[in-house]
Amino acid sequence: MSTSEKSAVGAPGALMAAEIAEQPHVLRRILASYAEHLAPVVARLRSHDTRAVLLVARGTSDHAALYAKYLIETQLGLPTGLVSTSTYTGYDARPDLRGVVWIAVSQSGGSPDLVASTQIARDRGALTISLTNVDDSPLSEAAELRLPMLAGAEISVAATKTYSASLLWLWLLVRSWSGGDIDVAAGVPDWTAAALDRPEVAEVASRYRFVDRLVTTSRGFGYPTAREAALKLMETCYLSAHAFSGADLLHGPLAMVDEDRPVIVISPAGQGGRMLRPVLEQLAERGADVCLVAPRETVARSHARIPLPSGMDEQLAPIAQIVPLQQLALQLALSRHYDPDRPRGLNKVTRTT
Repeated sequence: MSTSEKSAVGAPGALMAAEIAEQPHVLRRILASYAEHLAPVVARLRSHDTRAVLLVARGTSDHAALYAKYLIETQLGLPTGLVSTSTYTGYDARPDLRGVVWIAVSQSGGSPDLVASTQIARDRGALTISLTNVDDSPLSEAAELRLPMLAGAEISVAATKTYSASLLWLWLLVRSWSGGDIDVAAGVPDWTAAALDRPEVAEVASRYRFVDRLVTTSRGFGYPTAREAALKLMETCYLSAHAFSGADLLHGPLAMVDEDRPVIVISPAGQGGRMLRPVLEQLAERGADVCLVAPRETVARSHARIPLPSGMDEQLAPIAQIVPLQQLALQLALSRHYDPDRPRGLNKVTRTT
Protein backbone atom coordinates (compact mmCIF):
# COMPACT_ATOMS: atom_id res chain seq x y z
CA MET A 1 0.00 0.00 0.00
CA SER A 2 1.36 3.42 -0.96
CA THR A 3 1.92 6.25 1.53
CA SER A 4 -1.11 8.10 0.19
CA GLU A 5 -3.32 5.00 0.49
CA LYS A 6 -2.22 4.47 4.11
CA SER A 7 -3.15 8.08 4.82
CA ALA A 8 -6.65 7.70 3.34
CA VAL A 9 -8.29 7.32 6.74
CA GLY A 10 -6.09 9.90 8.47
CA ALA A 11 -6.61 13.47 9.55
CA PRO A 12 -7.91 16.15 7.20
CA GLY A 13 -5.31 16.97 4.58
CA ALA A 14 -3.27 13.81 5.26
CA LEU A 15 -3.74 12.55 1.72
CA MET A 16 -2.75 15.81 0.08
CA ALA A 17 0.24 16.19 2.39
CA ALA A 18 1.47 12.67 1.65
CA GLU A 19 1.06 13.08 -2.10
CA ILE A 20 2.89 16.41 -2.10
CA ALA A 21 5.73 14.78 -0.17
CA GLU A 22 5.91 11.90 -2.67
CA GLN A 23 6.88 14.15 -5.56
CA PRO A 24 10.69 13.86 -5.41
CA HIS A 25 10.33 10.06 -5.41
CA VAL A 26 7.89 10.15 -8.33
CA LEU A 27 10.21 12.38 -10.34
CA ARG A 28 13.18 10.09 -9.67
CA ARG A 29 11.11 7.12 -10.86
CA ILE A 30 10.23 8.89 -14.10
CA LEU A 31 13.85 9.86 -14.78
CA ALA A 32 14.94 6.27 -14.17
CA SER A 33 12.44 4.70 -16.57
CA TYR A 34 11.25 7.25 -19.13
CA ALA A 35 13.48 6.11 -22.00
CA GLU A 36 11.72 2.84 -22.76
CA HIS A 37 8.33 4.55 -22.92
CA LEU A 38 9.48 7.63 -24.78
CA ALA A 39 11.67 6.03 -27.46
CA PRO A 40 8.88 4.77 -29.77
CA VAL A 41 6.93 8.02 -29.38
CA VAL A 42 9.92 10.19 -30.29
CA ALA A 43 10.79 7.92 -33.23
CA ARG A 44 7.26 8.36 -34.57
CA LEU A 45 7.40 12.14 -34.06
CA ARG A 46 10.68 12.47 -35.92
CA SER A 47 9.26 10.63 -38.92
CA HIS A 48 6.09 12.75 -38.88
CA ASP A 49 5.79 15.82 -41.07
CA THR A 50 4.49 18.10 -38.32
CA ARG A 51 3.04 21.51 -39.19
CA ALA A 52 1.38 22.28 -35.84
CA VAL A 53 0.69 20.90 -32.37
CA LEU A 54 -2.62 20.89 -30.50
CA LEU A 55 -2.88 20.23 -26.75
CA VAL A 56 -6.06 19.06 -25.04
CA ALA A 57 -6.67 18.85 -21.28
CA ARG A 58 -8.91 19.99 -18.43
CA GLY A 59 -8.30 21.55 -15.01
CA THR A 60 -4.84 20.97 -13.57
CA SER A 61 -3.82 19.09 -16.71
CA ASP A 62 -4.73 22.17 -18.75
CA HIS A 63 -2.04 24.08 -16.89
CA ALA A 64 0.44 21.32 -17.73
CA ALA A 65 -0.65 21.67 -21.36
CA LEU A 66 -0.03 25.43 -21.22
CA TYR A 67 3.48 24.68 -19.94
CA ALA A 68 3.98 22.33 -22.89
CA LYS A 69 2.84 25.09 -25.24
CA TYR A 70 5.70 27.30 -24.04
CA LEU A 71 8.13 24.40 -24.45
CA ILE A 72 7.03 23.49 -27.97
CA GLU A 73 6.98 27.04 -29.25
CA THR A 74 10.42 27.87 -27.84
CA GLN A 75 12.23 24.56 -28.42
CA LEU A 76 10.60 23.32 -31.63
CA GLY A 77 9.34 26.54 -33.22
CA LEU A 78 6.00 24.95 -34.05
CA PRO A 79 2.66 26.80 -33.85
CA THR A 80 0.85 25.37 -30.85
CA GLY A 81 -2.71 25.74 -29.61
CA LEU A 82 -4.92 24.70 -26.71
CA VAL A 83 -8.01 22.84 -27.92
CA SER A 84 -11.58 23.86 -27.15
CA THR A 85 -13.08 20.37 -26.99
CA SER A 86 -16.64 21.63 -27.35
CA THR A 87 -15.94 22.60 -30.97
CA TYR A 88 -15.55 18.88 -31.63
CA THR A 89 -18.05 17.36 -29.17
CA GLY A 90 -20.70 20.09 -29.10
CA TYR A 91 -20.46 21.83 -32.47
CA ASP A 92 -19.36 18.83 -34.58
CA ALA A 93 -16.26 20.52 -36.01
CA ARG A 94 -14.27 18.11 -38.18
CA PRO A 95 -11.14 19.97 -39.36
CA ASP A 96 -8.43 18.45 -41.52
CA LEU A 97 -5.77 17.52 -38.95
CA ARG A 98 -3.21 15.93 -41.22
CA GLY A 99 0.25 17.11 -40.17
CA VAL A 100 -0.97 17.91 -36.64
CA VAL A 101 0.38 16.32 -33.47
CA TRP A 102 -2.39 16.09 -30.87
CA ILE A 103 -1.26 15.67 -27.24
CA ALA A 104 -3.93 14.81 -24.65
CA VAL A 105 -3.06 15.13 -20.95
CA SER A 106 -5.28 13.72 -18.20
CA GLN A 107 -4.66 12.27 -14.76
CA SER A 108 -7.57 9.83 -15.06
CA GLY A 109 -7.85 9.51 -18.82
CA GLY A 110 -11.59 9.23 -18.28
CA SER A 111 -13.09 12.61 -19.21
CA PRO A 112 -15.57 11.90 -22.03
CA ASP A 113 -14.86 15.12 -23.93
CA LEU A 114 -11.12 14.43 -24.01
CA VAL A 115 -11.69 10.86 -25.15
CA ALA A 116 -14.20 11.82 -27.85
CA SER A 117 -12.19 14.75 -29.22
CA THR A 118 -9.01 12.66 -29.31
CA GLN A 119 -10.77 9.91 -31.25
CA ILE A 120 -12.12 12.50 -33.69
CA ALA A 121 -8.65 14.02 -34.06
CA ARG A 122 -7.20 10.60 -34.83
CA ASP A 123 -9.92 9.93 -37.38
CA ARG A 124 -9.21 13.31 -39.00
CA GLY A 125 -5.53 12.53 -39.53
CA ALA A 126 -3.76 13.80 -36.40
CA LEU A 127 -0.95 11.89 -34.76
CA THR A 128 -2.44 11.45 -31.30
CA ILE A 129 -0.51 10.98 -28.05
CA SER A 130 -1.96 10.49 -24.57
CA LEU A 131 -0.30 11.12 -21.20
CA THR A 132 -2.35 9.57 -18.40
CA ASN A 133 -1.83 8.15 -14.92
CA VAL A 134 -4.22 5.22 -15.41
CA ASP A 135 -3.17 2.20 -17.44
CA ASP A 136 -5.58 1.30 -20.25
CA SER A 137 -7.72 4.39 -19.66
CA PRO A 138 -10.30 5.30 -22.32
CA LEU A 139 -8.08 8.21 -23.39
CA SER A 140 -5.00 6.06 -23.85
CA GLU A 141 -7.09 3.60 -25.86
CA ALA A 142 -8.30 6.43 -28.10
CA ALA A 143 -4.79 7.71 -28.87
CA GLU A 144 -2.36 6.13 -31.29
CA LEU A 145 0.60 6.56 -28.91
CA ARG A 146 0.57 6.59 -25.12
CA LEU A 147 2.83 7.67 -22.29
CA PRO A 148 2.34 6.50 -18.66
CA MET A 149 2.51 9.24 -16.03
CA LEU A 150 3.99 6.83 -13.45
CA ALA A 151 2.86 8.97 -10.52
CA GLY A 152 1.20 6.14 -8.62
CA ALA A 153 -2.36 6.26 -7.33
CA GLU A 154 -3.47 9.79 -6.51
CA ILE A 155 -6.38 9.72 -4.09
CA SER A 156 -6.73 13.30 -2.89
CA VAL A 157 -9.13 15.26 -5.09
CA ALA A 158 -6.58 18.06 -5.42
CA ALA A 159 -4.02 16.94 -8.01
CA THR A 160 -0.43 17.45 -6.86
CA LYS A 161 2.03 14.73 -7.83
CA THR A 162 0.30 14.09 -11.15
CA TYR A 163 0.84 17.75 -12.03
CA SER A 164 4.59 17.71 -11.42
CA ALA A 165 4.83 14.32 -13.14
CA SER A 166 3.00 15.72 -16.18
CA LEU A 167 5.39 18.67 -16.38
CA LEU A 168 8.44 16.43 -16.30
CA TRP A 169 7.01 14.06 -18.92
CA LEU A 170 6.13 16.93 -21.23
CA TRP A 171 9.61 18.42 -20.83
CA LEU A 172 11.19 15.03 -21.59
CA LEU A 173 8.95 14.58 -24.63
CA VAL A 174 9.73 17.98 -26.14
CA ARG A 175 13.40 17.88 -25.23
CA SER A 176 13.84 14.43 -26.77
CA TRP A 177 11.86 15.44 -29.87
CA SER A 178 14.12 18.46 -30.35
CA GLY A 179 17.29 16.43 -29.77
CA GLY A 180 18.31 18.45 -26.72
CA ASP A 181 20.33 17.43 -23.68
CA ILE A 182 18.29 15.45 -21.13
CA ASP A 183 20.95 15.51 -18.40
CA VAL A 184 19.92 18.99 -17.26
CA ALA A 185 16.83 17.37 -15.69
CA ALA A 186 18.92 15.31 -13.27
CA GLY A 187 18.59 17.97 -10.58
CA VAL A 188 14.80 18.17 -10.69
CA PRO A 189 14.08 15.70 -7.83
CA ASP A 190 16.55 17.46 -5.54
CA TRP A 191 15.17 20.90 -6.43
CA THR A 192 11.70 19.63 -5.64
CA ALA A 193 12.80 18.12 -2.33
CA ALA A 194 14.46 21.44 -1.41
CA ALA A 195 11.18 23.25 -2.11
CA LEU A 196 9.25 21.04 0.33
CA ASP A 197 8.39 22.09 3.88
CA ARG A 198 9.64 25.66 3.69
CA PRO A 199 8.93 27.30 7.08
CA GLU A 200 7.97 30.49 5.24
CA VAL A 201 4.87 28.71 3.86
CA ALA A 202 3.34 28.53 7.35
CA GLU A 203 4.06 32.23 7.84
CA VAL A 204 2.29 33.14 4.59
CA ALA A 205 -0.64 30.84 5.43
CA SER A 206 -1.02 32.63 8.76
CA ARG A 207 -0.78 36.04 7.05
CA TYR A 208 -3.51 35.16 4.54
CA ARG A 209 -5.75 33.07 6.79
CA PHE A 210 -8.68 35.49 6.58
CA VAL A 211 -8.18 36.64 2.99
CA ASP A 212 -11.15 35.95 0.73
CA ARG A 213 -9.63 37.08 -2.58
CA LEU A 214 -6.15 37.23 -4.08
CA VAL A 215 -4.26 37.33 -7.36
CA THR A 216 -1.48 35.11 -8.69
CA THR A 217 0.79 36.22 -11.50
CA SER A 218 3.93 35.35 -13.41
CA ARG A 219 5.43 35.47 -16.90
CA GLY A 220 6.74 32.89 -19.35
CA PHE A 221 7.29 29.40 -17.98
CA GLY A 222 6.11 30.57 -14.55
CA TYR A 223 2.64 31.54 -15.81
CA PRO A 224 1.24 27.96 -15.69
CA THR A 225 2.44 27.85 -12.07
CA ALA A 226 0.39 30.97 -11.31
CA ARG A 227 -2.69 29.40 -12.87
CA GLU A 228 -2.24 26.09 -11.05
CA ALA A 229 -1.63 27.84 -7.72
CA ALA A 230 -4.86 29.81 -8.12
CA LEU A 231 -6.79 26.63 -8.88
CA LYS A 232 -5.38 24.87 -5.80
CA LEU A 233 -6.33 27.80 -3.58
CA MET A 234 -9.84 27.96 -5.05
CA GLU A 235 -10.60 24.26 -4.77
CA THR A 236 -9.17 23.71 -1.28
CA CYS A 237 -9.78 27.05 0.46
CA TYR A 238 -12.89 28.29 -1.40
CA LEU A 239 -11.42 31.74 -1.89
CA SER A 240 -11.59 33.87 -5.02
CA ALA A 241 -8.19 33.52 -6.69
CA HIS A 242 -7.55 35.10 -10.08
CA ALA A 243 -4.52 34.17 -12.17
CA PHE A 244 -3.08 36.58 -14.73
CA SER A 245 0.08 36.74 -16.76
CA GLY A 246 2.08 39.75 -15.68
CA ALA A 247 1.39 41.38 -19.04
CA ASP A 248 -2.37 40.92 -18.74
CA LEU A 249 -2.36 42.11 -15.13
CA LEU A 250 -1.07 45.50 -16.30
CA HIS A 251 -3.77 45.75 -18.99
CA GLY A 252 -6.72 46.43 -16.70
CA PRO A 253 -6.90 43.97 -13.79
CA LEU A 254 -4.25 45.99 -11.93
CA ALA A 255 -7.09 48.40 -11.09
CA MET A 256 -8.54 45.89 -8.61
CA VAL A 257 -5.24 45.41 -6.76
CA ASP A 258 -4.80 47.21 -3.44
CA GLU A 259 -3.54 46.49 0.07
CA ASP A 260 -6.58 44.28 0.75
CA ARG A 261 -6.03 41.92 -2.19
CA PRO A 262 -2.71 40.06 -1.86
CA VAL A 263 -0.73 39.24 -4.98
CA ILE A 264 1.37 36.08 -5.14
CA VAL A 265 4.14 36.68 -7.68
CA ILE A 266 6.03 33.68 -9.04
CA SER A 267 9.29 35.20 -10.26
CA PRO A 268 11.55 32.69 -12.02
CA ALA A 269 15.21 33.18 -12.75
CA GLY A 270 15.96 34.11 -16.36
CA GLN A 271 13.85 35.92 -18.90
CA GLY A 272 10.54 35.30 -17.11
CA GLY A 273 11.82 37.11 -14.02
CA ARG A 274 13.16 39.98 -16.10
CA MET A 275 9.78 40.39 -17.81
CA LEU A 276 8.14 40.62 -14.36
CA ARG A 277 10.14 43.61 -13.15
CA PRO A 278 7.66 46.23 -14.44
CA VAL A 279 4.86 44.29 -12.75
CA LEU A 280 6.65 44.28 -9.41
CA GLU A 281 7.32 48.00 -9.76
CA GLN A 282 3.65 48.74 -10.43
CA LEU A 283 2.54 46.58 -7.51
CA ALA A 284 4.95 48.40 -5.20
CA GLU A 285 3.59 51.76 -6.35
CA ARG A 286 0.04 50.63 -5.53
CA GLY A 287 1.05 49.43 -2.06
CA ALA A 288 -0.05 45.88 -2.86
CA ASP A 289 0.55 43.10 -0.34
CA VAL A 290 3.01 41.01 -2.37
CA CYS A 291 4.16 37.48 -1.62
CA LEU A 292 7.22 36.76 -3.75
CA VAL A 293 7.90 33.14 -4.71
CA ALA A 294 11.40 33.26 -6.17
CA PRO A 295 15.01 32.14 -5.81
CA ARG A 296 16.46 33.59 -2.62
CA GLU A 297 18.79 35.94 -4.47
CA THR A 298 15.95 37.71 -6.32
CA VAL A 299 15.87 41.36 -5.31
CA ALA A 300 12.39 42.90 -5.09
CA ARG A 301 10.18 44.55 -2.50
CA SER A 302 7.62 42.23 -0.95
CA HIS A 303 5.68 41.81 2.27
CA ALA A 304 6.22 38.04 2.33
CA ARG A 305 8.56 35.61 0.59
CA ILE A 306 8.74 31.91 -0.15
CA PRO A 307 12.30 31.17 -1.30
CA LEU A 308 12.98 28.63 -4.04
CA PRO A 309 16.19 26.67 -4.71
CA SER A 310 18.86 28.55 -6.64
CA GLY A 311 20.34 27.42 -9.92
CA MET A 312 17.23 25.90 -11.46
CA ASP A 313 16.89 25.86 -15.24
CA GLU A 314 14.06 28.26 -16.12
CA GLN A 315 12.22 25.69 -18.24
CA LEU A 316 12.35 23.03 -15.50
CA ALA A 317 11.80 25.36 -12.54
CA PRO A 318 7.96 25.11 -12.66
CA ILE A 319 8.22 21.52 -11.41
CA ALA A 320 9.67 22.77 -8.13
CA GLN A 321 7.91 26.17 -8.11
CA ILE A 322 4.49 24.64 -7.58
CA VAL A 323 5.44 22.60 -4.50
CA PRO A 324 5.38 25.36 -1.82
CA LEU A 325 2.20 26.72 -3.38
CA GLN A 326 0.55 23.31 -3.07
CA GLN A 327 1.61 23.32 0.57
CA LEU A 328 0.28 26.86 0.99
CA ALA A 329 -3.12 25.71 -0.26
CA LEU A 330 -3.00 22.76 2.14
CA GLN A 331 -2.01 24.80 5.20
CA LEU A 332 -4.39 27.65 4.41
CA ALA A 333 -7.29 25.18 4.03
CA LEU A 334 -6.49 23.52 7.35
CA SER A 335 -6.23 26.89 9.09
CA ARG A 336 -9.77 27.60 7.88
CA HIS A 337 -10.95 24.20 9.16
CA TYR A 338 -11.51 22.73 5.70
CA ASP A 339 -10.47 19.27 4.54
CA PRO A 340 -8.46 19.78 1.33
CA ASP A 341 -8.61 16.05 0.60
CA ARG A 342 -12.33 16.25 0.03
CA PRO A 343 -13.34 19.64 -1.37
CA ARG A 344 -17.09 20.06 -1.27
CA GLY A 345 -18.88 19.25 -4.50
CA LEU A 346 -15.76 18.08 -6.36
CA ASN A 347 -14.86 14.67 -7.74
CA LYS A 348 -11.56 13.26 -8.96
CA VAL A 349 -12.88 12.76 -12.49
CA THR A 350 -14.94 15.58 -14.02
CA ARG A 351 -17.31 14.34 -16.70
CA THR A 352 -17.99 16.98 -19.33
CA THR A 353 -19.10 16.59 -22.92
